[in-house]
Amino acid sequence: MKALIDALVRPEIRALNAYHVPEAAGLIKLDAMENPYGWPDALEAEWLKTLRGVALNRYPDPQARALQETLRAAMEIPSDMGLLLGNGSDELIQMIALALAQPGRKILSVDPSFVMYRMVARFVGMDYVGVPLQAEDFSIDLPAVLAAIEREQPTIVYLAYPNNPTGNRFDADDIVRIIEAAPGLVIVDEAYSPFTDASFMGLLGDWENLLVMRTVSKMGLAGLRLGYLVGPPDWLNEIDKVRLPYNINVLTQISATFALRHKSVFDDQTHAIRAERARLFEALGRLQGIHAYPSEANFILTRMPAGRADAIFADLKERKILVKNLNGAHPLLLDCLRLTVGTPDENAAMVAALGDLVEPPAR
Repeated sequence: MKALIDALVRPEIRALNAYHVPEAAGLIKLDAMENPYGWPDALEAEWLKTLRGVALNRYPDPQARALQETLRAAMEIPSDMGLLLGNGSDELIQMIALALAQPGRKILSVDPSFVMYRMVARFVGMDYVGVPLQAEDFSIDLPAVLAAIEREQPTIVYLAYPNNPTGNRFDADDIVRIIEAAPGLVIVDEAYSPFTDASFMGLLGDWENLLVMRTVSKMGLAGLRLGYLVGPPDWLNEIDKVRLPYNINVLTQISATFALRHKSVFDDQTHAIRAERARLFEALGRLQGIHAYPSEANFILTRMPAGRADAIFADLKERKILVKNLNGAHPLLLDCLRLTVGTPDENAAMVAALGDLVEPPAR
């Protein structure tokens, strides 16, 4: 069997590891940038009533028209822009690449950033170009990015705004320079838009090569797997041609439409997460040996004492606290752990555990 697999599976796919999601049952789950708050009981009861009328024996609306209408209103999407839905933003990243992929074409992003930009490039046979961020603060090295664009002529540029896994928001003027220099599409990935006040949504149409991508996952609907892409209709009409039929299932359509009509509930939750992020950042700053990086997302990147990230990650897990270990993922992430902002009690437990692990015991 191995000989047949080796003969048929593309070498670049054989070289990949499947995306790994760790088991989190019984743990304080602070590894995946999820909203830690559930729905109020009354809202959940009303939602369950809406599901009773769903015809599971029928295919969903292929265009998800009711969801699109509600999404446009809730997210203030410009009326002259097109809207395309995906099974999470991951599918949208793949759809864009599928629509534009040809031998020799390239995807460019900064590193470290969202791992799916690189993975999807490999899936579709495109080359990936990663330009390192500035080591001291993870800002864009603009001269290096502009030089790479001139040299590589990428077909697609992805910029996460704010960036994952570093949490910082890039300088908007730097992004404008990149949009104007890029020969192809530039996608500003605003997955963490609920946790920052900056956006390129209102600038759509100012450049013919700009698209904005978002998801509802971080606001509290991660289980629905819904991403959306906004931009000039001519672009989205072409990308829509590679979308699989019925990619947004009926339960997601009904549930997301219902949830977005109660968006104020999720806005209150994201405001609470923002406030808790500030408290968590301050608490981490009081721990000896840990450096916390400023964040405009719902997580905080931290650098542990030299050489100890793996051990601290394992010790946290022993204490039933799961965070994201990024040590070894990229040279700029040496000794780094990424901490999702949880509830006040979850954050307090994590800070207390970190304090025990990094600070010397009192004598």
